[in-house]
Amino acid sequence: MKGPLIVGPNCLVAMGSLIRGGCWLDSDCIVGPGAELKTTIMFQGSKLAHFNFVGDSILGSDVNLEAGSILANYRNEHADPRLQISYDGKMMEADTLKFGALVGDGCRIGANAVVAPGAILAPGTVVSRLGLIDQRPSS
Repeated sequence: MKGPLIVGPNCLVAMGSLIRGGCWLDSDCIVGPGAELKTTIMFQGSKLAHFNFVGDSILGSDVNLEAGSILANYRNEHADPRLQISYDGKMMEADTLKFGALVGDGCRIGANAVVAPGAILAPGTVVSRLGLIDQRPSS
């Protein structure tokens, strides 16, 4: 664990996990073995299985990430990696290079799924195993 960070009561931080800079875990959260959490807020009862990466994100309460799922925070496949997403029919842009996802309460993200930078998942969203969520408009 590398601060600054806050770990609430009844949290489990498993051996081999990495929590670094700017994280806040509400009560009853789980960060499984080999999982990495960077500059992220996790609300009550959210769980990362093992071998997850969650970067620069906000996870609502009771969110569950199965093994190997990724909430990516940087786009190296575009000439301009700044955050751009299409949501509710509108284009939104931000002058930031690193941003993960906003994940609503009760979301379920399947094993080895990838959520691309800037994704917004409504409460209760289910992402299938090996799924990809990418809301950046095509260039």
